[in-house]
Amino acid sequence: MSQDYLLPEVHWLRNAASYIHAHRGRTFVIAFAGDTVREPHFPHLIHDITLLSSLGIQLVLVHGARPQIEAALAQRNLNLRYINGLRVTDDSVLPHIKEAVGAVRIEIEALLSMGLPNSPMAGAKVRVVSGNFITARPLGVREGVDYCHTGEVRKIDAQAIRQCLNHGAIILLSPLGYSPTGEVFNLSADEVATASAIALKADKLIFMSAELWAAELLPRELTPTGAAQILQSSPQLPGELAYYLQNAVRACRAKVQRVHIIHQHLDGALLMELFKRDGIGTLVTATAFEDTRKATIEDIGGILELIAPLEEKSLLVRRPRERLEMEIHCFTIMERDGAIIACAALYPFSAEKIGELACLVVHPDYRQSGRATALLATIEKAAMEQGLHHLCVLTTQTAHWFQERGFTPANLEVLPENKRRLYNYQRNSKVLVKYL
Repeated sequence: MSQDYLLPEVHWLRNAASYIHAHRGRTFVIAFAGDTVREPHFPHLIHDITLLSSLGIQLVLVHGARPQIEAALAQRNLNLRYINGLRVTDDSVLPHIKEAVGAVRIEIEALLSMGLPNSPMAGAKVRVVSGNFITARPLGVREGVDYCHTGEVRKIDAQAIRQCLNHGAIILLSPLGYSPTGEVFNLSADEVATASAIALKADKLIFMSAELWAAELLPRELTPTGAAQILQSSPQLPGELAYYLQNAVRACRAKVQRVHIIHQHLDGALLMELFKRDGIGTLVTATAFEDTRKATIEDIGGILELIAPLEEKSLLVRRPRERLEMEIHCFTIMERDGAIIACAALYPFSAEKIGELACLVVHPDYRQSGRATALLATIEKAAMEQGLHHLCVLTTQTAHWFQERGFTPANLEVLPENKRRLYNYQRNSKVLVKYL
């Protein structure tokens, strides 16, 4: 096997390493519908979930069972009625709902118990815990309709769940809840997942969507406010997607850090969402996923890694770590999920009222995205705040890019005297200047 063949895998693993460290010991609640369980590649999702557990992630799984319930009722010529978008669970259908939900739970437990030598779970010893962790109450009578055994979550026994998680178990929750009087209630799996994530103060709530439209209709990143605005302005959103967004808003506002909506038809979508910087689904979070800020001494390693490839090609002047440490206060960075994806430096020459823009670099994965232009605007604003009138730049290969953004070619005389003395005639960089 050649080294070239191995390089992509090595590159992926190295890039995923920071997420492996960041996710260890975290609590994720993963919800998937009954449609997902019926998919031919559902065992692959179970394998991926087991991999997450082996990496030290504490997992709570919440499964749905709607198609299994509907199939069980159809065999007996029974129908599950929906009124005002809410299902009615009467005495005639409840036994069959419990049977269908139990069958789905057993199927998932069986897959999590698999450990054949030639399977991805070879050697894995996964302990799955289910139980009466959910206390429920009836929906009752609403607008004259008695919803009977359809209920809502009253309480999640977070302490009991946490004890099991701390002992290395995966928690499996079904869309059923129990009352102190011994009754069983039919619940929404999405509500169970959201309530569990809130009660556990989970780091992530993940909805595995069985529909492809989620990626097409939603932005890649949303704040809770942005998600709420979409719900208000787009009444034609498919029902399942609307429920995901409603629960995402509720969870984020209750301090769940991140909610992910992933279309799971792509094999490996869960891993790609969790171990790639840009993921593959929609992220709803109240915390900044990407930020532009002044660099600190802790950012030096990330900046050096970002600019090293351009230094090797002589597109940038080499900056030793010692020099960067002395000049770090001049740098501004763009940080995306903890990784530095762009940087630029502003060196002010206050006496001449001119600033030098230097080391404007964007990671290859984020070029052609407008980030360089946005970072330039940040530097220009900072220069004006410092009372500078002009911004100059020296470049060997990107003169046209700067000219398209208001810079004009100039001769060396426009440079501050200290900068002129350091000019490298061997590099023969072009000088451009912009009036602020």
